[in-house]
Amino acid sequence: MSLTFHWFLPTNGDSRHVVGGGHGTPATAFGRNRPPTVAYLSQIARAAEDLGFVGVLTPTGAWCEDAWLTTAMVSRHTERLKFLVAFRPGFVSPTLAAQMASTFQRQTGGRLLLNVVTGGESHEQRAYGDFLDKDARYRRTGEFLQIVRDLWEGKTVDLSGEHLQVEDARLARVPDPVPEVYFGGSSSIAGEIAARHVDVYLTWGEPPAQVAEKIAWVRGLAAKEGRTVRFGIRLHVITRDTAEQAWTEAHKLLDGFDPDTVKSVQAGLARSESEGQRRMLALHGGNREDLEIHPNLWAGIGLVRGGAGTALVGSHDEVAERIKEYHALGIDEFVLSGYPHLEEAYWFGEGVLPRLAAQGLWQHPFAPTSNPAAQVPFTS
Repeated sequence: MSLTFHWFLPTNGDSRHVVGGGHGTPATAFGRNRPPTVAYLSQIARAAEDLGFVGVLTPTGAWCEDAWLTTAMVSRHTERLKFLVAFRPGFVSPTLAAQMASTFQRQTGGRLLLNVVTGGESHEQRAYGDFLDKDARYRRTGEFLQIVRDLWEGKTVDLSGEHLQVEDARLARVPDPVPEVYFGGSSSIAGEIAARHVDVYLTWGEPPAQVAEKIAWVRGLAAKEGRTVRFGIRLHVITRDTAEQAWTEAHKLLDGFDPDTVKSVQAGLARSESEGQRRMLALHGGNREDLEIHPNLWAGIGLVRGGAGTALVGSHDEVAERIKEYHALGIDEFVLSGYPHLEEAYWFGEGVLPRLAAQGLWQHPFAPTSNPAAQVPFTS
C-alpha cells in the first residue's frame, strides 16, 4: 500500500517566516508577505499535484479565507488534485452541506475530501452565532454526520435530534464518489464521534509513543462500532540535503519569533478548550529551549501558531525515516506543510518522496512518467 501525502494551502497568507493564527489567535503580520490570492494558491496547488501529493488541506476560521469558496476557485487551475476542505458543522445546515459536497464532486470530477472541525474555541464560535458548549458541539457534529451520510446514500432523512432537526430531507443527486470524511480530536467525546462516523482520524504531530496511544484508543472504539478507521498525521516539514542545513532553517524561523508575539500567542492558546491544543502546548511549555522533543521532531512552530505546532526537521533520509516510524504505528496519510509552502513542497517532493519510492512505500498517484523527480535515482 502506497503512503498518501497531502500538502497545505495557506489561506491565511504565506511567508519565509512562520505565519501564525488558528485556535482563536489571528494570523501574524508575516501572512501579508504573500497574500492568499487565487493566483498564488493555485501555484502551490499545481506544484503539489505535479510532485505527487494527493490533496491539499485548507483551514477554517476567522483567521483565514473561506475554504469552500477558495478551493472551488483553485480547483479550476488543477486537474487531479483533491481538496481537503475544512468546515465547521455548526455554521451550515447538514442538508445544505451535503448538497454543497455533492455539487463540488460533480463540478471537480470527484476531488473533494472533507475535514470536519467541531471547533474548540467558544469565543470564536460565538462570533459566528454558535453558543453551544464544547461537548454539545461534538454531539451536534455526530448528528450532523449521521444526516449527511444518510443523504449521500440517497436516503430520505427525518431526524429530530438534540441539536439538529430535518424533515423529509433528500438530495436530488448524490455525490459520486462519496467524499471521505477526515476528523481529529483528543477528548473522549471526539473519539466516540470518530469511531462512529469518520473515514480518517487525524492527529497532530506528537511524539510516536503518544501517537501510538491515540491510534490504539480510536481503533478500539471503532472496533466496538463494527468499523475500521484509517489514520493520518498533520505535521510541518523542514527537509534539506543535510541535517545541518535543515536545522539552520529551523533556527532562522526561531530567530524570527518576536518575544512579544510569542507571549501574546501563548496567552491566547492557553485559553483554548481544545484537548489537542493543550497537548501541543505541553510539548514546549512556551519555552525556546529543548524544542527537539523526539529525534527530528521540533516543537518550535507551536510557539507562534495554533493547531499543528510540530515539524519534522532533518536531512531527506532522516525525515523519510521518521515517516517510516509513524507509518509503523499505523499512520498511512501525512498532511504536511512548510514555510514558504511553494518552496517547501519542492524540497519534500524532490528530496523525500523519491527515497520512499525507492523503498516501495510510495508511488506517484497521478502520472509517474511525467514527474522525473519521482523516478530519477538519488544519491546520498
